[in-house]
Amino acid sequence: MAWKIVGGAAALLSILLGGLAVATNGEPDRSATLAEYRRPSAIPFPDDNPFRTAKAELGRALFFEPVLSRDGERTCATCHVPGRDWTDTHPRAPRSDGGVMEFRTPTLLNVAWTETIYGWDGKFNGLETVARTPLTAPGNMNMPPEEMVRRLSSDPNYVAAFAKAFPGPVPEGGQVTQERIERALATFQRLIISGQAPFDRWVEGDAHAVGAAAKRGFDLFNGKANCAACHSGWNFTDGSFHDVGVAKDGAIGRGRFFPNSTRLRHAFKTPTLRNVARRPPYMHDGSLTTLSEVIDLYDRGGIERPSRSRDIRPLHLSAREKADLIAFMESLSDAGAEGPAYQPIGVEAPRP
Repeated sequence: MAWKIVGGAAALLSILLGGLAVATNGEPDRSATLAEYRRPSAIPFPDDNPFRTAKAELGRALFFEPVLSRDGERTCATCHVPGRDWTDTHPRAPRSDGGVMEFRTPTLLNVAWTETIYGWDGKFNGLETVARTPLTAPGNMNMPPEEMVRRLSSDPNYVAAFAKAFPGPVPEGGQVTQERIERALATFQRLIISGQAPFDRWVEGDAHAVGAAAKRGFDLFNGKANCAACHSGWNFTDGSFHDVGVAKDGAIGRGRFFPNSTRLRHAFKTPTLRNVARRPPYMHDGSLTTLSEVIDLYDRGGIERPSRSRDIRPLHLSAREKADLIAFMESLSDAGAEGPAYQPIGVEAPRP
């Protein structure tokens, strides 16, 4: 499918509200529920950082640029590995000094559709600001902003790329600025999109795209297991924060910024379930190694405490129901690397 570029919420909303009828032979009528998971056909870009091909390609170059780390050995792709669905395999992200970070590396899949608050605990307000912390943090890329700008400004190719990506008046100090670096990176990251999965073909009307177990799992997902309470919409996330009863190490989560909120204590951002079967380990701390362990956590209701989400409770799932849920989540995996983030863009509208 071809992806179009849209800049406003109204255009995206009109796409997401498109209905889809699904007829099946002797099966429950799931058409209304399936319609809620229909993939959009356009990538939303903010009005204050609109899409430009040159900007996206500059962001791509910067994403894989070791010059942006002080020692010249780390890039954004060190943790957000394209071949690993834009995350890594570590329980917690590795630091440049040999230690580990507080949280697991979140995937960048479909960040264009994430709500404006980013990070496991929501410490980033907008995608354009996310890169600043890993670029400058001592345990990560450890690059002072002024040195980052100096290094890129000393490369004529980068200076020309910034001029092409950001036409118009030249900022005081030159073409390369910290803000432009962040905007270019955000533009590229919005092109990181999960591909069509068997589930999507089922949504579009192919009754044979997924098996009977996955279909039963979908019913459980939206019914008895109540997974859709948080993992909603085509990207399978509500973009919000919940305590699902997993944090055993005292991790505060969103409550760090709202210390008087009981509900946000131990609350972490709902991750997308796209390609989830390929992205172990799981949870914000990487403490669960398989999808079976994840389902077992939800089945027993996690840790009972005042902050635990009201949607988390013992489910009493049977062995077959657990297997069906896994079959459904496996149907959310695409065929592998594809989409506009995996190859240079040749036209204004990226095509996956």
